[in-house]
Amino acid sequence: MLGRRWVDTVGADSIFKVDEMLRTTPPEGVGRWRIVNQRRPDSDGSLTLRFMTVGAGADGRIIALGRDLRATAALQQRLLQAQQSMERDYLRLRAAESRYRLLFDVSAEATLIVDAATNRFVEVNPAARQLIGSDAATAAGAPFAGVFDPGSRDRAGSLLAAAAASATGAEPVEVRLAPTGRDCHLSATLYRQDKATYVLVRLAPVASDAVVPDDGRQMLIDVLDRLPDAFVVTDERLDILAENAAFLDLAQFARREHARGQSLRRFLGRPGIDIDLIVAHLRDEGSVRNFATIFRSQLDSVDEVEVSAVAVNGGEQPCLGFAIRSVGRRLRDDVPGTATGHDLPRSVEQLTELVGRVSLKEIVRESTDLIERLCIEAALAYTDDNRASAAEILGLSRQSLYSKLHRHGLGNLAGGDE
Repeated sequence: MLGRRWVDTVGADSIFKVDEMLRTTPPEGVGRWRIVNQRRPDSDGSLTLRFMTVGAGADGRIIALGRDLRATAALQQRLLQAQQSMERDYLRLRAAESRYRLLFDVSAEATLIVDAATNRFVEVNPAARQLIGSDAATAAGAPFAGVFDPGSRDRAGSLLAAAAASATGAEPVEVRLAPTGRDCHLSATLYRQDKATYVLVRLAPVASDAVVPDDGRQMLIDVLDRLPDAFVVTDERLDILAENAAFLDLAQFARREHARGQSLRRFLGRPGIDIDLIVAHLRDEGSVRNFATIFRSQLDSVDEVEVSAVAVNGGEQPCLGFAIRSVGRRLRDDVPGTATGHDLPRSVEQLTELVGRVSLKEIVRESTDLIERLCIEAALAYTDDNRASAAEILGLSRQSLYSKLHRHGLGNLAGGDE
């Protein structure tokens, strides 16, 4: 390399850097560091070096000091690989957590996670909340013993202690829940996570406590589940307790577990208007029939529906039953002024009933058609069905009047003018 220009021994991307360093280095000063790709004289490869230039006197000589960056590059590569490995581990952890969360939430088995050190709830799945019947008693941080009858709290506490002392778990015990009074089998298993100890608790209703419906009740349940109209049962807060298959289709739920515990307010009626009216009427009258409103699915598709509802206050748990019938197609067919041939609305009250069902533009168009028809009918009545006189009163030509008569289906279109 002796005798060659420095710029001829570097890569194409480093020529301007070398040229700048040689031009800007003061005679007795120091230039700034620049990274240069220095070509190897004995091969086609190159070395990445970090050069600094120092002026060596007034004769223009310059000393270039280079530092090999291969060790630094190797260290940076190792750091990058470690970071990518951590990101892959994090993504796998997030995927595992998502699967765990999905299984925990959709499981039909009542499952509770309790902190073994404090005996307080960490997590409770929806099936457990529904079985226990109290959201406050199963909130995060609530005491584990609070969900049991006073006579069962000692057995429940002893089970947790036995589970903490045994690696294989403890034998299930029978306990009674305080909010609902239901008898359940309680089992517990100890596990460790993040240097903490937790107890996985499972609740299963006692078989004798389950209500076995008679043949007539089972037939009714089967009929409701196969009913083509949506049917749903809620508590007084409108949280869904039971539903049939048609409701799942209307709300676009894939599984029944996804609907349980959801609020009907999310789906039925215009926000803050219809559902409050229905609930108020149910409290006053006990039932509602053929209430026109809208239904929004979980995917935000909107459908016109009619709702009939009833309040049931007897039994252990008061509930509300809603029968929801989709009438979107019927309403579209009944929109006045369409090609179906139905009559136009005959009053302002009928027009105002269209609010929320059709757009304002359509309501204005129907209002115009209604006024036009009423005026033509009045003119024909005033002239004893003389169309020539009626056209003159209305300021129309005969052809225009005949066209409007035909469109509105008025009069005997085959008759004469006399």
